[in-house]
Amino acid sequence: MIGLISATAAGAAARDRLAAVWPDRTRVYEGPVPDAVRAAFAECEQLVCFLATGAVVRLVAPLLGGKASDPGVVCVDEGGRFAVSLVGGHGGGANELARAVGEVLGAEPVVTTATDAAGLPGLDTLGLPVEGNVAAVSRALLDGEAVALRAEVAWPLPPLPVADEGAYTIRVTDRLVEPGEREAVLRPPTLVVGVGASKSAPVDEVLGLVEDALRGAGLSAASVAALATVDAKAGEPGIVEAARRLGVPLVTYAAEELARVEVPNPSDAPLAAVGTPSVAEAAALAGGGELLVPKRKSAARPAMATCAVVRRPGRGRLAVVGLGPGARDLLTPRAKAELRRASVLVGLDQYVDQIRDLLRPGTRVLESGLGAEEERARTAVAEARRGRAVALIGSGDAGVYAMASPALAEASDDIDVVGVPGVTAALAAGAVLGAPLGHDHVSISLSDLHTPWEVIERRVRAAAEADLVVTFYNPRSRGRDWQLPKALAILAEHREPATPVGVVRNASRADESSRLTTLAGLDPATVDMMTVVTVGNTATREIAGRMVTPRGYRWQEEAR
Repeated sequence: MIGLISATAAGAAARDRLAAVWPDRTRVYEGPVPDAVRAAFAECEQLVCFLATGAVVRLVAPLLGGKASDPGVVCVDEGGRFAVSLVGGHGGGANELARAVGEVLGAEPVVTTATDAAGLPGLDTLGLPVEGNVAAVSRALLDGEAVALRAEVAWPLPPLPVADEGAYTIRVTDRLVEPGEREAVLRPPTLVVGVGASKSAPVDEVLGLVEDALRGAGLSAASVAALATVDAKAGEPGIVEAARRLGVPLVTYAAEELARVEVPNPSDAPLAAVGTPSVAEAAALAGGGELLVPKRKSAARPAMATCAVVRRPGRGRLAVVGLGPGARDLLTPRAKAELRRASVLVGLDQYVDQIRDLLRPGTRVLESGLGAEEERARTAVAEARRGRAVALIGSGDAGVYAMASPALAEASDDIDVVGVPGVTAALAAGAVLGAPLGHDHVSISLSDLHTPWEVIERRVRAAAEADLVVTFYNPRSRGRDWQLPKALAILAEHREPATPVGVVRNASRADESSRLTTLAGLDPATVDMMTVVTVGNTATREIAGRMVTPRGYRWQEEAR
């Protein structure tokens, strides 16, 4: 919950705008400002104060307890020009809140946390438990000193300006190690603990067994991702409470599923009790991984709990990102976030140039020229399989005549894949022309590099007969100058010569050009590969210099 506090009419107006946009996330605090700040500080995870920073500093100073527990505080000035992250930039999420407030109010976010200001991810903002001298290692990164990355387990980290050797170290491990003076240790959630228990097994026995097993194997409890057991034990109080105290989810599997998992130590006792020869080992291994701690029993007599520990490999992450048609303001916030999250960027060189300034320091860029789509897809998937966070970029929407198809054809279920939609060329061109896509429409590429012309021609003919608005991608190149005239001739068999046709080149870019013509008046020689051609259907009209396809066919009926 975000507490909102204001003192003036201008502040209240901005406060109410924020409350209207985030009705389920915000609470307005009325009354005397000191009382409102104290109440919001105690009751909310974050605060937005429409007050002077000095006033807020004096009000919250006596309330501060520590960076791990304090709420994030953002100040917005009287004129609504700036949203300042004041307290809890990382731990309280004030930096991201300042950016979000800025987007809503049109204010400039001011982030003073050193790593954020330098474009570096804070080691305490990666979503992983972190130990050691975080401040010293972060300072070394900021100062450009050599910081070595020691990744004992693969994990898809964001970009970090690290080296093979250095006086400072970032260690990524699930092992129980004591950080050095110049070391920060990140704990990825790679461990799954399978647990079995008799009815009414005490939580202290279950939890003590788990902790002893981890400690004995030299593993950190901070890297436990989940406890796992059989469905029949989903409500067993000792197991449920152990998971709660460890702060991890409890995952359960059907006995039939666990019975199919190969384990080194099957037993008749669980088979008779719950229908599977193994609970602890099978539940830990059900999601794959390496068995680090075979089944062991608690030390109690009689033993009422068993456990086993498995290390699951870190799954790489592939984000397939659509950059839109070219204009920076048509690049979505989600796309920007994925570009900053990726430690490896794969893309066509000219597309990389469009967004290079958005990349964080330490991002590894793998770029190539035209005609290497399948190679880029293979490269991106291979990098993700190495446990890295990868962004594969394409223009427009990555799923429309772009990189999503070859990448997903190459990828298997051993990596996580995220699709980030973008504004397509057809949509960008349509917005320039007016509303040509107001009814059913189809996009057809006239390039026969990947599709035989006979197939393309059948599709054009079907669209013509179905009276669909048609957008042609890749309409004409120096080596392909006859396909567009042929496609237009097919459409002309079913549409009047005066049918509106929109031609847009470099939609949304600085050298954008557009014109509205007709099916009979379009000169194909004026079209190139940077152009999108949209041909209307029998209901499409030119109105006030704009191309409009009505949502229904009322106009067509009236014309008759």
